[in-house]
Amino acid sequence: MSTVKMPPKLPLWFALKNIRKNAQNPIPFFTNGIKMMGNIFTTYLGTRRIIITNNPDYIQYVVQKNNKNYHKSPVVKEILGAELGYGLLTSDGDYWLKQRRLIQPGFYKQRLAELTGIMTDEIALYINELAEQIKQNPQTEISKEMMGAAFRIVNKTLFSTGIDKEQMKRVDFIISNLQKYVVTQARQPYMVPWLKISGKVKYYKTLREEADSIIYDIINKRRNSGTNYNDLLDMLLNARYEDTGEGMTNQQLRDEAIILVVAGHETTANAMSWALYLLSQHPDVEQKVLKEANAVLGNHAAFTYDDLAKLNYTRQVIQEAMRLYPPAWVIDRMALEDDEVGGYLIPKGSIMLMYIYGTHRSPMFWKDPDTFNPDRFAKENLKDLPNYAYFPFGGGPRLCIGNNFALMEMQILLAMLVKRFTFTLVPNQTIEPQPLVTLRPKYGIKMLLKERRSATVG
Repeated sequence: MSTVKMPPKLPLWFALKNIRKNAQNPIPFFTNGIKMMGNIFTTYLGTRRIIITNNPDYIQYVVQKNNKNYHKSPVVKEILGAELGYGLLTSDGDYWLKQRRLIQPGFYKQRLAELTGIMTDEIALYINELAEQIKQNPQTEISKEMMGAAFRIVNKTLFSTGIDKEQMKRVDFIISNLQKYVVTQARQPYMVPWLKISGKVKYYKTLREEADSIIYDIINKRRNSGTNYNDLLDMLLNARYEDTGEGMTNQQLRDEAIILVVAGHETTANAMSWALYLLSQHPDVEQKVLKEANAVLGNHAAFTYDDLAKLNYTRQVIQEAMRLYPPAWVIDRMALEDDEVGGYLIPKGSIMLMYIYGTHRSPMFWKDPDTFNPDRFAKENLKDLPNYAYFPFGGGPRLCIGNNFALMEMQILLAMLVKRFTFTLVPNQTIEPQPLVTLRPKYGIKMLLKERRSATVG
């Protein structure tokens, strides 16, 4: 350990000169740091000292090969956890493993197959409503639409009949605002005293309590209903720990449910927004998706889980959209003990950021990395791709538990949307990613929607 070196350090002045700009959008700062210092370096984000890497080998080592030495950082556990609860996303160690084993069966292939019909029916219902909406106004802000659509889908598959439309809008609003609050605390900790003085801390506490009230009400009603539902909440309620035979408490159910709501709609909605934006700029790709959708979705009522394999090119489009605009654009870990990664010392307590956005756009692993090309994800083109050059769902033991659920949802939703509508980008608008907890379109994406001739759903 004595012969290893520290990762190269980005000059402090470089980190400080645009401290406010970096707090709003650190992507240019991280990307420039890699160009200046190489694929691992030390710097500051706000007042926090961090180590950043986009090297797939280093990333695989941290999240997979030596994952037991790396837990979620205090930013995730103490700040995000305070807002979302102590669920799969924010927990660590033995408790995380216990929860993962308990919840994992809800995302096995058989369970996903059972949810396919529920998901497809809800998408069809949404698309018919969207068709009526654009008769009044063909222009829509697509990222808001996708947030609403994804929330509906996760609500239907998680809670079945739990949240009505007004509650859905309210929970969506709360989640969006809590996300901004978390990012402010993480990147600008010096702002926390002002947040307290200004009443913002109290305001966000009220929002969190409102969301809790909605979720607890659903849990209590379901416990007392005496009725079985084919949804994920029933799975969570009926799950039992192997060692005790007991189920989760209401607090645990709340924590896991809110994590599934956030992860299940936020990431999907962002990926779908970027995918539709990219399709609007590449009509040749859109036509290939349309051809595949027409062939597979002739009658959505007959669509099954096994039909997903036939939406192969649609999946490639989604994968390429998540390469260019990964919903989880960075993941973090904290070293529990001193370690060595690629000949570099990682001191105990160091916070490491695995820069997904930077890895996905690195010319070291991708030809023309900023170009949209779904053919990259054809099987024959993936054989030479290094492990962790592409990891939109993370990796190792903490690979996103809902990755297959999300891909299934996006394949069906994208195919059904393209089959029904054309999407034309409204000119003269700024399209820019905003890296909060997830990667959102900062100013939204305005589009004109038009029904295709003889298009029907349902």
